[in-house]
Amino acid sequence: MYEPNVVGDWQEYGEHAGLRVRVHRLEVVEPPRGRDDAAEGLTYFSVRVTVENRGARHCSVQLEDGQIDVRVGSDGEGAFIDWRNSQFIEGFDVHPLRRVTAVLYAAGAEASLSQVDVQVQLRVDDEWTGRRLWAGGIGLAQGSVAAAPAGTGQGGLAHQVSAFLRDQGKPDTA
Repeated sequence: MYEPNVVGDWQEYGEHAGLRVRVHRLEVVEPPRGRDDAAEGLTYFSVRVTVENRGARHCSVQLEDGQIDVRVGSDGEGAFIDWRNSQFIEGFDVHPLRRVTAVLYAAGAEASLSQVDVQVQLRVDDEWTGRRLWAGGIGLAQGSVAAAPAGTGQGGLAHQVSAFLRDQGKPDTA
């Protein structure tokens, strides 16, 4: 069964040799160009999506609106995405040993931000990759969760997410 990544983990793309993606730096922050009126009463946060090319050839990467989905809380409600403040990757050629980063600004109810899921679907050289999911939350230490060895404790976020998905037993839950 497909298991999500923990925020901060790198995900290799087998269909594109050397290409890997990471969702990281999930933090509460105000947007650079001011708040959107539609986000009144919500808490803003940002998340970064970095694409790294460790392969031998360059590839064209696109990561725009509609290719990133952010869900918050235990019910997986859609976060408000501030497209005006977000910075996307629009057809950028990523050469070997180089990176490119998109910065997404979103908002959600403060009580729901302890559980944030980010789903990413890249477009590489005019081909769509498979969707990948990262799970995390505001207020969780990325390093301590990501660096913990597999199977260390029942309370770890990665273990909780994996156990939940296994319990669901449905292929469409990923």
